[in-house]
Amino acid sequence: MDHPVLTAIRRASFTPLGWFAPAPDDRLPDSARFVILIGNAGPDMFRRFARERDPDRDTLDDWTRDVVSRLAADVDARAVYPFDTPPQPFLTWARRGGAGHVSPLGLNIHPTYGLWHAYRAALLFPVAFDLPPPSPGRHPCGSCADRPCLTACPVMAFDGTAYDVVACRSHIAMPQGAQCMSQGCLARHACPVGQGFAYRQDQARFHMKAFLAAGQRKGT
Repeated sequence: MDHPVLTAIRRASFTPLGWFAPAPDDRLPDSARFVILIGNAGPDMFRRFARERDPDRDTLDDWTRDVVSRLAADVDARAVYPFDTPPQPFLTWARRGGAGHVSPLGLNIHPTYGLWHAYRAALLFPVAFDLPPPSPGRHPCGSCADRPCLTACPVMAFDGTAYDVVACRSHIAMPQGAQCMSQGCLARHACPVGQGFAYRQDQARFHMKAFLAAGQRKGT
């Protein structure tokens, strides 16, 4: 879909993942008349990050805040982030924005990108846009009888109702978890939706290292 703001988002190497006009119960500032969720889907965002920062030293959150704050200024918006404190209800906003459904893993599954996307920011606009609401389509997991995502994890960290974060982190920290560490979550890889957007190995390693480091800081 073409729109000057959507084009600006794509030029900044981010992907528009959904949008909506907020209602009072969406926990947004009264001045917000339209919200566009943006993030990564495919390799463009990470390629830009790796060009501009050192992935072995710099954080994606810091880079995101720097880049998106400039983007927000360019399109006359205010940016909020999923790593803000207190945390913002991005998955609730995703439902409002037609950005997908909840998968058996508890992750959002997008109709196009599958499990291979992530929210990096929401742009809040003081005016509403004439954009048709995106449709999440039919829930792809409803017709997936085998649900391979629930059996692909080597330590069965997912059971369809909960995610065993400790078991997951413990596994990838050991030699037995080398495949997960280098290629990314095997449960995500098992899902047939959006496989063309699966993270490349350099991006997968980056995210897994960040996930492991976050656990070490928290002591989990």
